[in-house]
Amino acid sequence: MSNHTAAPADSISINDTDSPILRSIVDRRSIRRYADRPVPRDLITRLLTAATWAPSAHNRQPWRFAVVIDADVKRDLAAAMGARLRRDLAADGVPEAAIVKDTERSYARITGAPVAIVVCLTLRDMDRYPDSRRAELEYLMAAQSAAMAGSNLLLAAHDAGLGACWMCAPLFCPDVVRGALDLPDDWHPQGMITIGFPAESREKTRHLVEESIVWR
Repeated sequence: MSNHTAAPADSISINDTDSPILRSIVDRRSIRRYADRPVPRDLITRLLTAATWAPSAHNRQPWRFAVVIDADVKRDLAAAMGARLRRDLAADGVPEAAIVKDTERSYARITGAPVAIVVCLTLRDMDRYPDSRRAELEYLMAAQSAAMAGSNLLLAAHDAGLGACWMCAPLFCPDVVRGALDLPDDWHPQGMITIGFPAESREKTRHLVEESIVWR
């Protein structure tokens, strides 16, 4: 049981007189249901441009994006990921009813989104080290860079009046995602951002900021 005290998002000391970017950060929600309406390709490109202005380790910009808008490709990707999820859950001894629920939910989230963007990293331009410790840290820096690009993308989508949600599922089956989308071998899937015009509204809370801070 968490000892954190949850606070309504609007209790954070950000108000209507603050800058638009601060308001967007507080107002953004993870939206999982979308209207049956395509997102213009030029708008997707603008969102991805915003993503690429994120900071990155050594300024190497190791992010890569696989944009999935074709319905058949989304279905194939969702089915392949669902098959891996089913196999993993079955190996864990999860009851069949729960497996069906989880796999169907994952399939619906991916196929129900007008756009699914797989955020990847590549080590192609990152530094290389002979020891495992620094090599692992270099990978972590690339992963942090890709995540920051993803955060930019989420905020840009919200600012454009779109809904979006980050899904971590590709981390659990990177080989499946690479195969389904025919991605280069050096693209390492980190997450998937579904995007569309929102068909739901959501509320969220945050722990009191004081509980996450130490002052020195």
